[in-house]
Amino acid sequence: MLVRDSRYDILFEPVQIGPVTARNRFYQVPHCCGMGYRYPQSMAAMRGMKAEGGWAVVCTEEVEIHHTAELAPYLEGRMWDDHDLPVHEKMIEAVHAHGSLAGCELVYNGHHASNLYSRVPPLAQSHVMTDLGDPVQARGMDLEDIRNVRRWHVKAARRAKKAGFDIIYVYAGHDMTILQHFLSRRHNHRTDEYGGSLENRVRLFREVLEETREAVGDTCAIAVRLAVDELLGDDGITAEGEGHDTVAMLAELPDLWDVNVADWSNDSASARFTEEGYQEPYIKFVKSLTTKPVVGVGRYTSPDTMVRVVKQGIMDMIGAARPSIADPFLPAKIKDGRIEDIRECIGCNVCITGDSTCTPIRCTQNPTMGEEWRRGWHPEKMPVLETGSALIVGGGPAGLEAAVSLGRRGIEVNLAEASTEWGGRVTREAKLPGLATWARVRDWRLGQLTKLGNVNSFLASTMTVDDILASGAEHVALATGSKWRTDGVGRFTHHPVEGIAGTTIVS
Repeated sequence: MLVRDSRYDILFEPVQIGPVTARNRFYQVPHCCGMGYRYPQSMAAMRGMKAEGGWAVVCTEEVEIHHTAELAPYLEGRMWDDHDLPVHEKMIEAVHAHGSLAGCELVYNGHHASNLYSRVPPLAQSHVMTDLGDPVQARGMDLEDIRNVRRWHVKAARRAKKAGFDIIYVYAGHDMTILQHFLSRRHNHRTDEYGGSLENRVRLFREVLEETREAVGDTCAIAVRLAVDELLGDDGITAEGEGHDTVAMLAELPDLWDVNVADWSNDSASARFTEEGYQEPYIKFVKSLTTKPVVGVGRYTSPDTMVRVVKQGIMDMIGAARPSIADPFLPAKIKDGRIEDIRECIGCNVCITGDSTCTPIRCTQNPTMGEEWRRGWHPEKMPVLETGSALIVGGGPAGLEAAVSLGRRGIEVNLAEASTEWGGRVTREAKLPGLATWARVRDWRLGQLTKLGNVNSFLASTMTVDDILASGAEHVALATGSKWRTDGVGRFTHHPVEGIAGTTIVS
C-alpha cells in the first residue's frame, strides 16, 4: 500500500469557512460546464464525481438570479424561483454524499446578458450596449432598479439556502457581472451615489454582500469572487490600485475570498501563454488585508507547488476548475501517495468549448468528463471483461487511450505503432512554442501502460491488412489518425477543385 508523503499533509488540513468546515484545502471553484438547467442529471453526476475524488468544496457554474439578466442560449444555472430548486438539489445531494461542501455562484450579469429568452430590456450600471450575443441596448438602472437587484439577490440566496447549499457567492468578476460593472471606471458613468469615487462604485457590492450575509449567513458561508486585476493597466482594475483598495474596504465582510484576474480569457488562459501559478503576482496581496480564507487558481497540478503557495501565505485553499476536470480524483491521488497517476491538465481549453457550443463539457485528458451520468463512465473504475484479446493499430493519443482502457478491463492487448515514437500528432504539437504540457497526453498513458502486464507495446511495427487478419485478435481498433485532403473537398465544397493538384493547399 502506498503512503502519502508527509510534505503534503498540509493540503489535507480542514479549513473553517464561516459557519462551515471544508475537510481539506482542495476547492473546485465555480466553472461553466455546458449543462446547467437543461441537463441536471449530467451536471449533478459530474460535480458528484469531483466530491468522490476528494475535492472538499464543489461549486456550481454561474447561477442566474432573475429573468432580467439571463444568458440564453448558454446553459448556466438558474435560481429564478422555487421551480429551479430540484435541479440544484440533485447536485447538492451528489456532493454531500461524499462529505464535501456545495457552493452556489449567484450572478446578475447586467450588460453581459442580452435576454434572448425573456425578451426584457437588460439593466446595466449605465446606458450601454450588451457585450454578449445580439447587440441590445441596456437601460441604465435607476435607484428602484438597484433596490430590485438587491432584493432579487437576497431572494436567490434564500432559495440557495433552502436547496441545501453550504457556500453562497457574491460575484464581482470576469467582467461579466453587475457588481464588477458598477465597480469599474470603464463601465460606470453614473453621477449619483453609485458612481464617481471608488467608495461610491463599491456601494452596491457592499450592500449586496451585507444583505446576503444577513439573510443566510447564519448557516451558509458567504464567498466573494472578485477580479483584482483586469490586465488592462490604468484602464482597468489593478492589483496595485482599485483591486487592492476594494479588498481593503470589504476585507472582513465575506467568509472567503475567491480572487482572480479578468476577464475569463485571462483567468482561464491556455498553457500556450501561461505557466502554472501565473496569477500569483496579482492575488498574493489579498491575505495581507484579511483574516478570512483565500482561494486562488493558476492551473495547479503539482502538489509541491500547492504546498508552496499555502506555506508562502498566498492562499489557504487550492482553487481549480480545469485541473479538477482533467482529474476529478487529483486530491485522492495525492492523499493516497499516487502522484504519478494524476492526469495533469494540459491547458488546451477544450473544456471551455462546451460552454461556447451549449453542449456538455469534455476534456482531452479525461474522456469520461461529461459522460458520468449519460454513459455511466467513471474516471477510475472500469468493468472487467472475463476474456478476450484486442489489437490496436496506432500509438497516438486515441490508440494509447484505447490500450489503457482495454488493459484495465483485463483483456490481452497488443499495441502497434508504425513510427519509432509514441504520441502521434501530440508529440509533434508538444514541440511547438508554449505547448510542452500537451505531451502529458502521451506521457500519462505511457506511464499507465507500464503498470499493465496484459498490454504489449511495439514501435516500428507497420501493420498490413493481412497482418491484422492473421493476428487472431477478437477486437481490432484502428487508431491511425487522419490526413489533410489535397483535392479541395471540404465543409462546403463537395467535389474536387480543378487546378490545385500538386499544390500545398489542404482542406
